[in-house]
This record gives sequence, C-alpha cells and structure tokens, in this order.
Amino acid sequence: MTDILSSPLETLTLPQVLIRQAGRLNRTSPAMREKAYGVWQAYSWEEYLRFVRRAALGFHELGLKRGEIVGLIVNNHPEWLFCELGAQSMGGVTVNLFTSSVTEEVRTALSRVRATFVVAQDQEQVDKLLDARDKLPHIRKVVYIDPTGMSSYSGHPWLIPFSELQERGRALEERNDGRFDAEVGKGRREDTALMILTSGTTGIPKLAMISHRNFVEMGTRWREALAIQDGENWLSMSPPAWIVDQMWCLGVALVSGMTMNFPETPETVAEDFREIGPSLVITASRFWEEMASRIRVKMSDAGFVKRKLFHLGEGLGKSVAAMSSRGEKIPPWMSVLRAVFQRLVYLPLLDRVGCTRLRSAFTGGHPISPDVIHFFRAVGLNLKQCYGLTEAGGIFQIQPDHQVKPETVGNPLPRIDVKLAEDQEVILSSPTVFQGYYQDFQATESAFREGWLRTGDAGYFDKDGQLVIIGRKEEIIRNKNGQAFSPDFIETRLKFSPYIKEVVVFGEGRPFITGLINIDMGNVGSWAEERLIPYTTYTDLSQLQPVEDLILEEVGKVNQQLPDLMKIRKFILLYKLLDADDEELTRTGKVRRRFVYGLYIKLIEAMYRDETYVDVKGKIRYRDGRVGTIETKVRVIPVS
Repeated sequence: MTDILSSPLETLTLPQVLIRQAGRLNRTSPAMREKAYGVWQAYSWEEYLRFVRRAALGFHELGLKRGEIVGLIVNNHPEWLFCELGAQSMGGVTVNLFTSSVTEEVRTALSRVRATFVVAQDQEQVDKLLDARDKLPHIRKVVYIDPTGMSSYSGHPWLIPFSELQERGRALEERNDGRFDAEVGKGRREDTALMILTSGTTGIPKLAMISHRNFVEMGTRWREALAIQDGENWLSMSPPAWIVDQMWCLGVALVSGMTMNFPETPETVAEDFREIGPSLVITASRFWEEMASRIRVKMSDAGFVKRKLFHLGEGLGKSVAAMSSRGEKIPPWMSVLRAVFQRLVYLPLLDRVGCTRLRSAFTGGHPISPDVIHFFRAVGLNLKQCYGLTEAGGIFQIQPDHQVKPETVGNPLPRIDVKLAEDQEVILSSPTVFQGYYQDFQATESAFREGWLRTGDAGYFDKDGQLVIIGRKEEIIRNKNGQAFSPDFIETRLKFSPYIKEVVVFGEGRPFITGLINIDMGNVGSWAEERLIPYTTYTDLSQLQPVEDLILEEVGKVNQQLPDLMKIRKFILLYKLLDADDEELTRTGKVRRRFVYGLYIKLIEAMYRDETYVDVKGKIRYRDGRVGTIETKVRVIPVS
C-alpha cells in the first residue's frame, strides 16, 4: 500500500490510482454525485473506494478469477464504476455493452468473450439475459443493480442483487484478511483493464483491448493539456459502452481528481446538466446539433424584440469569434457591444441550457457542421471539435482555446505523435494506443503500420499545423468523372437544419449526388402544428407536401454553400427513422452506410432513373420490439 501512495501515477493500475486518490482527496471535494428522487447525493473518495473494495471482494466470494471477463450492461450510475473497478481490482477484465442492445446482440457479445459474470442495470436487462440463458452456460452469476420489479425473481439461483454483492464483500472485509490489497498489488499497468466494442460502421464490431496504462496515460495528458483541477465537475451522460465516458471516468476524472456527476435518468439530463453546471464536457455531435435545433426553434417562436436581439447578438458574436480565431485585434466598439449582448442575450441563453460554467466543451464521435460550432461560439460557449478513436484510448486531438477553427480538430495532446502516411491516412504513436483486438491477430496486425496506429481516416495539416479530417478513407466517394469528396462534409451541413435529423448521401460512380433524409419529428411536428397541418405518424408527416417544401428549402440553403460537384440534386424523405435496432445505425448513432445502401437500393436507383414516385414495402420495428410491415409511396424530390 505504501508503494502505491508514493509511486508515480503513470506506473499504477486504475484501482491503484483510486487508492492513491482516496488517500489524497478524501477531505477536499466529493468523488462523485448521483441524483436520485430529485436530490443529489455525494460520495467521498473514501466511500468510492469502500464501495469498490466491497464489490471486488463480493466478486471474489462468487469465484471471480484473475483474467476472467465480467460483462456490464448498465446506465450512468455510480454502481457502474463500483463494479467495473471492483472486477478490475481482482484482476478481472470488463466489457461494457449498450443497454439499448437487443437480446441477440447481448448474447453474441457475451459469448464471444466467454463472460463469467454479468452486471445488469435492471429488469429489462435481466430479461434479455434470461431469454438467452440456455446459450450462455459460461455465465455463473448475474448481478442486478435496480431492484424495481425484481420481486418475482427472488430466490432465482442465477441472480443476485447488487446489495448482496456488497454484503458479501463487507463480510469478507470485516475478516480483514488483506485479500483486496493483495489482489490490487498483483495488478500491472500492462494488464488489460477492459475491452470496448468498436462502432462497427463497416462490419462486425471488434473488441479493442485497453490496458490500465492506456487510460492512466490518457488521463495525465488531458490533465496537463487543460490544467484540470481537483473537484472540477464532469457530467457523465454518454453511454458507458462508448469510449468517451470510459476514457473520462476511468482515466481523466480518476487521474485528475474531478467530481463525477450522474444524472437521474436519460430524460432528465438537460435539467441535471443545468443544476450541476459542469466545467468540462465531451459528448457526441448529435447532442450539440439537437441543442442548437431546440434553441433556434424556440427563438423562431419568440416575440419580435427577443428574436431581433438574438439575431443581432448572433451576428456580432460570429464576427468576434472569427476575428479571435484568426488572431486579429477586436475593435473597442465591438468589445463594448459584445459585453452588452453578453448580459442581455448570451448569459441568459447559456444559463437556460446549463452552460454558464463550462470553460471548455468538446464534440466528438462524428463530424459536426462548422455552422453548429459557429453558432455556439457566437453566443459565448467555448465549443471545440476533438478527434479520437477507441483504438487510440479515446480522444487525442483537441483545439487550442486561442485558435479555434471549426473545420479542424486541432493539435494532439502532449507527447502524442500524429502524422500522415503517404496516402494521407492519419497515423499516431502514443502510450495510450490499445493492445490489439481480442482474439483477432490479423486485424491487430493490419491496424498498425511500422508501429504506428492506423486511424482509417484521411486528412491533412493546415498552414497552422492543425489537423483537418477529410473522412473515412473507405468512404471517400468518387463521382462518374472521378472527382473525390467526403459524404460527411455534406451531411454535417445538412444536419445543422433544425428540421433534419439524419441524412445519407450517395454518388459513387454516379453523375450527381442524391440523398435519403430523416426529418426531425419533434421540430417538424411543432412547425406543422403551428400551421394547423394535421398528421398522425412519422410516415404521414414525412410525406406531406408542405414538409417536402420545407426540407427542399433547407437543402437549397446548403447547396448554395457547396461547390457544384457536392450539390444535392435529388432526395427522398424516408418513411421511417434510421434505427440501430434495424442495423442501420451503430449503437453510437453512426450511419452504417453500406448497409443502408443495400437496404434502400430501390429508392437510390429511382433517383437516378428519373422516376417521380416509388412504391415502398418494408419492415418497421415498433418500440415494444414487434416488427411490422409498412406500405407507402415516397416522392423523388428534385432540387433546382
């Protein structure tokens, strides 16, 4: 134990870092807060360690052995970290799965790794496991966290509540046999801590093995780059199965001594975000796109004076932000006006969305429209792009505060080397880089080029040395004339519209660009109701003539900003939302482009055959899991 407290952080495992931080920070700031029944409950660093210790000893009592794998299907709550770090303390390896995964996805993933234990959030997740139990003979016990609705499962030999896991650990702890310290002391930083499923945009997701060293090294680099202080607030709102929250909660927050905050439910994130007022946040581009859409829709409904003030303030803010990013001096009159708008417009707006205390906000996981970046920076929110991938241990590129360029992803974190290969592929070298893919030697070999990790993305460095990502190498499109472009470039700009939720463009080997568009049902529905336009379902709303005209106008606006070869010439409003359950999206919300192309090839071909209408008969999945059939007619909409 003395060695742990005196050793450099970079030499420790994640549970060892927790032990060190509990000794250093117990009387300063809380380690975490959880909101339950509307009240925030704080945990000290010593309490954090005690819950982890008891979870670890509980797993030991159940028979967990070093090197065995524990699956977690959990939400953003402290029990996630108690169980994850507890299993890792005993030498276990953890795998987080998305709570939105269907039964077959859960079964497949757990079978691949031969998991011996599973931690499930609630009855919904337990039911998935029970449905697949006959095909999961390697799972010895399932620990469930939320007991709501579980009374009928009482006494089930396969299931135990989290409270019993803790009680088993407490009983062993009271015997004071030194088991926890001994097992934690056996840990080595090169050991695999966890495995994370890759996004699977191009095929079956792979399992990336992340070591203790990878996350601790990533944590130290973030702490240095952002000068993170003890007790700064972080709100955990991305799924635990995504690399970002794993990297931050197990790496950055643990190493930096931050306070982690867990929202009550996914539905209360916006309210909880405002109450906590985090100082740092990283989340997916969709979060910022949806927030920008909500703000713009609400402002369009505001009175004339408020609407005018907002537009004037936004215009001034964009000018100041652009000048600042170019390093130009802001004229005194603009500084005075900005201060006025700061008080009248910016601060009230940011307070409403819980962003007044944010010193840095990052967007990652998918390209975002520069318009979204411009919008938030105009109103004083320090939103910046970042870039990373699971295999790199998380986010490794961030934009500097003094030179934010919406089209770039900035510079690498300290002591991370990034360069371009001969074919413009972005490659990197860093101690944060993963150990390889689980039981996939060939994929691991192909992931590296002469010791450098291949990202699979094409890019270039601008004149200031900041990295610009063009897009996935394998998704770069060449039209009939051989001209190349990235579909992401078009799609992110279209999604800045508050009325467009998702878009997929096509054009490989074709004479022009076409697209399939999902409307944003919330915003478009409100727009229709204000105009007394009746509708029933998403399918009905998406095919109304006024809605077609609305989206046509939005596409036309974007086309004006694009070069001729990237302009969308025709599009179809999809009759259903793209859905991860239908394999059209990954669990992190990325479009599986090849799958979508094959599934909707009839609609795509119709746009290139001068057809006006297309009869559609397809499957649609309802919220209760039932699969039905939908028959409708969609229109091919030309863009002049």
